[in-house]
Amino acid sequence: MQMLVIWLWSLLIVGCATPPADPVRVTVLAINDFHGNLQPPRGGLRRPDPADPGKTLSLPAGGAAVLAGAVRELSAANPNTVFVAAGDLIGASPLVSALFNDEPTVQALSQMGLVVSAVGNHEFDHGVEALLRLQGMASFQYLSASTVDVRTGRTLLPPTWVRRFDGVPVAFIGLTLKATPNIVVPSGVEGLRFLDEAATVNALVPQLQAQGIRAIVLLIHEGGFPAAGPGDCPGLSGAIVPIVRQLDPAVKLVVSGHTHREYLCRIDGRLLTSAGAYGTLLTQIDLLLDRAHGGVTSVDAHNIVVSADRFAADPDIGALVEQYETLAVPLARRVVAPLSMPLPRDEAANGESPAGRLVADAQLAATRDAGAQIALMNPGGLRTALTPGPDGLLRYEDLFAMQPFYNNLVTLTLTGAQLHQLLEQQWLDQPKPRVLQVSAGFGYTWDAARAPGQRVLADSLRLNGAPVAAEQRLRVTVNSFLASGGDNFGVLKQGVERRTGVMDVDALETYLAGGGRPAADERIRRRN
Repeated sequence: MQMLVIWLWSLLIVGCATPPADPVRVTVLAINDFHGNLQPPRGGLRRPDPADPGKTLSLPAGGAAVLAGAVRELSAANPNTVFVAAGDLIGASPLVSALFNDEPTVQALSQMGLVVSAVGNHEFDHGVEALLRLQGMASFQYLSASTVDVRTGRTLLPPTWVRRFDGVPVAFIGLTLKATPNIVVPSGVEGLRFLDEAATVNALVPQLQAQGIRAIVLLIHEGGFPAAGPGDCPGLSGAIVPIVRQLDPAVKLVVSGHTHREYLCRIDGRLLTSAGAYGTLLTQIDLLLDRAHGGVTSVDAHNIVVSADRFAADPDIGALVEQYETLAVPLARRVVAPLSMPLPRDEAANGESPAGRLVADAQLAATRDAGAQIALMNPGGLRTALTPGPDGLLRYEDLFAMQPFYNNLVTLTLTGAQLHQLLEQQWLDQPKPRVLQVSAGFGYTWDAARAPGQRVLADSLRLNGAPVAAEQRLRVTVNSFLASGGDNFGVLKQGVERRTGVMDVDALETYLAGGGRPAADERIRRRN
């Protein structure tokens, strides 16, 4: 009888025990570096050819309407889905977005359900007021945990955003890279201070945990460089790597951007993702949350090609894009000049590119009346190859796709010594070498075996065949971004006798329309 009672009690205890609760499954859909690509970007998605790693394949991908269709379809599979971004949604945009101050992009992303995004450096292209104006029309929230308004001591925009999934809170921290002031026009970030990325996050983690939040996701506009293609995680380099290594262990997922590279890597147990650029990829991230303590128990991800073959385009977003395309047609389709084949911006071993030579020559021609003798162009200002239409004609939209920043040209005076110092800055305080493109008539030699700061042979600088003397005064043309010290070319801020000229892309149009053509001559010589 006693054994029967014990058995009955054991059944009662087992029957009353609460079974383990299923984890909460959350889907995070993420993009980065959209850059206003409402239309499928030229060149599509570039990936190594599996059959020949030395070659690159171009896959049709992207476009806001197909991206919206992908977000809608993938979101339907899980009610606990959130669509996020890691910055540079706008800026350096194609004409259909840039012509309207990137408002079409903000409208499209809002309409397709973007919820929250980090602020990228290109969000500051037109200054703080422009960013805040776009934030006012957006239905998604920009986050700027590390960007502080020096007048108030507070962050420019909210540092965090929290959403509950089946009662379990998840916090998203958003921030841009600390180096933003070095890569944007100084006036665009005037009055702002950019804090250390890891220190900012680690200071926020205890505050979030005090609110009972255990699941923390970082959206950061900083990135890395896979050594040999998207899957080379052991070879990942770049500023994002030490940042991730310094993060509080509570941060299990880092959604990154900025470098336009595609990767899914694990660093010290954390998952680091990037969806390349231009909306050609969408990262699907699967989080499992413990219902009891709210922490992340697992996280996994894969990048999905945003292809019209897989996802049906969203008709409403398609209609929105078409509306702006129609408005842009008179300017966008204006014929400029013939061009028989695409002009690449890919740099040779010496740092030069065919597109770079053309742009430098155009800028020199446009500023001769200001006394220009040399023109220099930053490679980052060339966003794509110069590609004619199927009819072999270049149109204004083709030029704008390559040069979308619409900067004034500035002609200023430097000494030969300052010019030499400027050229050395191509390898100093740079995330990777930034070899300035140079105009016809000017050239020099650099030695890759020498230490940064000592690579340009001082006696190799030549202008129209004559040596450049240290004390010689030279009239040099650059765009307004460089003239203000952008891309860490601080010597240009020392330039005097400044004269502002036409817009950069307009100079290129005038040059080509007047018969100017790409040149093949080598102007920069490399040793070793």
